[in-house]
Formats: sequence, C-alpha cells, structure tokens
Amino acid sequence: MTPLAALLRERIRTKGPISVAEYMATALGDPDHGYYRKKDPLGAAGDFITAPEISQMFGEIVGLWCVATWQTMGAPRRFNLVELGPGRGTLMADLLRAARLVPEFERAARLHLVETSPALRKAQRKTLGERRVRWHDEFAQVPRAPTLVVANEFFDALPIRQFIFLDGIWRERLIDCVQDEFALVAGPPLLGDLPWGCHGAATDGAIAEVCPAARSLAAAIGQLVTQNGGAALIIDYGPTRSGYGDSLQAVRGHRYHPPLADPGEADLTAHVDFQALAEAAAPAVAHGPVAQGLWLRRLGIEMRAAALAQANPSKAGEVALACRRLIAPSEMGTLFKVLAIAAPNLPTLPGIADEEGRR
Repeated sequence: MTPLAALLRERIRTKGPISVAEYMATALGDPDHGYYRKKDPLGAAGDFITAPEISQMFGEIVGLWCVATWQTMGAPRRFNLVELGPGRGTLMADLLRAARLVPEFERAARLHLVETSPALRKAQRKTLGERRVRWHDEFAQVPRAPTLVVANEFFDALPIRQFIFLDGIWRERLIDCVQDEFALVAGPPLLGDLPWGCHGAATDGAIAEVCPAARSLAAAIGQLVTQNGGAALIIDYGPTRSGYGDSLQAVRGHRYHPPLADPGEADLTAHVDFQALAEAAAPAVAHGPVAQGLWLRRLGIEMRAAALAQANPSKAGEVALACRRLIAPSEMGTLFKVLAIAAPNLPTLPGIADEEGRR
C-alpha cells in the first residue's frame, strides 16, 4: 500500500466516500505524496511523453503561432507569455528559439510559468538557462497585461467529477473502500438534472464527466484576454463536442495502469471537454477546435521536417517518424485538438480556418 493510499483510506473511513475529483486532486497534487509533486514523470525513464519531447518541430510551430498572433494583437511592446504546466520547459525553449526570427517579439515577452511541481520547476530552470522567468502556483497570480497563453496537455490532468444516470436519476460517482480496495460507487440522487448543462439525452448507465476546475480556468483566461488583449492556445486530447463516457485513465511506465490502483504512483487524466471550455471562456471568442495534425500541417510542419532532414540526412528517418507521430490520424493527429480562446477583436488565428472558426 502506498502512503497516499493509506491516507485516502483513512479519509474515506472517517468521512465517507470521496468524489472522483477529490481522488484525482489528492493523487496528483498532495504536497507530500502527490504524483506531480515528487518527480519528473516525462521521457523514456518516466511514465509518458508529450509532443514537445517527441520533436523540436512542435514547439517551433507553437512559437511561430505565438509570433503571428502577437502581430495581430498590434505587437504590444510588453506582454505576458504564459505557459500552463510547462513540463521540462522543452516547449518554451523551442518556442523562443523559433521566435528569434522576430527579435521584437522576444524583447517584448515577459515569461511566466504556472507550475506547482518543485522537480519540474528545477528542470525548467535548467532548460531555460539564464532567461528571466517568473513562476506561479496558479494562473490567477499572473499579472494583468496583454497575454498569450500556451497550455499543452494541461487541462487533461485537472480533476473531474463523474455522474451516472440510473433509473432516470443522476447520481454522482464516488470512490469508496470495498474489501480494502478502492471502488466506484453511486452516491445519493441529485435534485434535478446536471447543473452544468446538457450533454444530450441520457440512457440508463450513461456517465457524464464535468471538470469545474477547467471551466473556471477557461473563464479566467477568457476574462483576461477580453479585458487586456491576447489569446490562449490549448492543445489536448478529447472529443470536439460534449458527450457521455468514462474517460478516467492512468498510465505508469508508458503503459495502462488501473486508475484506482497505487494513487500517487501513476499519472491520472481524463478527456478534455472542448465545448465546455469554449462556452466557459465567453465573452472571449473560441476558434476551433481543429485536429492537431491538420493545424500542424497548415502551419508548415511538413516543410520544417523536410528542412531538418536536409540539414542532417543521418536523422532524416527519425525526423519523418516524429512528424508522423504528431500528425497522423492513427497517432496523435486526430485525437489531439487545438482550441484558441481570443479577445473578440482578433481575427481568426493561424491554422484555424474560418470554417472551423468562431463559436
């Protein structure tokens, strides 16, 4: 039994079953035993790998998007460049290297990283070297100013609540201890329908997932860019429209892991509800979402891959494989989506065409 499992079992014994959100928040963020608080989970030696770790091309494309969007903002002489959950700092380093094509952008940017993990802050400092950086525990601490926000695989780790439709009644799914094991159980009936909007007509056994933290953050981002100018780029995995289904999952050592086993020792995530994020961000305007593969191709990743292969022929196969992994429908190209949240006065943003565009 992990130390965190013992802590959660005692909490359930004394206070009763807990929500899925409380379980996720504790497993990932407990100050002493939380998954993200005690180690660097990325890379071959960790539990998973993200797009920036697959290839420098990903961060470079994000960097070019940021430069182009900054220009549509009127190229403010000072602005906040914010990344939520920056991992090892790889994406930001690649972003800033690509942005050197426009020196005015780099001079204007004030770098802010929202990160709670001491281990990852240390890795970010090493990756970004002597760059001036301000770290924050939460987005609310970022100063008010024209702002560009980047969030790659951040929203999927925010705690979700789950609800199940049984015999015509919604009940919250809770986590209890059953024969010394964590198990999902149906809680008391809710009064009325789900209070977070309708996912559509529900059949018996349907499971709805709601992420209050994601909605709150999207609202805060929408308010900031509406009042101060700017945009946010959100890249994550999940369906385009709200729907039903149980997407809670865990990974450990790059393999599936039971979500309720070994809390604090495995990464926990759930699919992102892009429709909910877009709606919560109003009055800011949502552009997209579009498939990651389509967005990267529109912004020239295949041309960049060709240039890298030509510059270093011995790495051509490796570059091609990385490009395919990022854009192919059978890899990350379709499951991952790109959503932009922007000030209402900005036009459709790079890579997101009018037909997918505004909500």
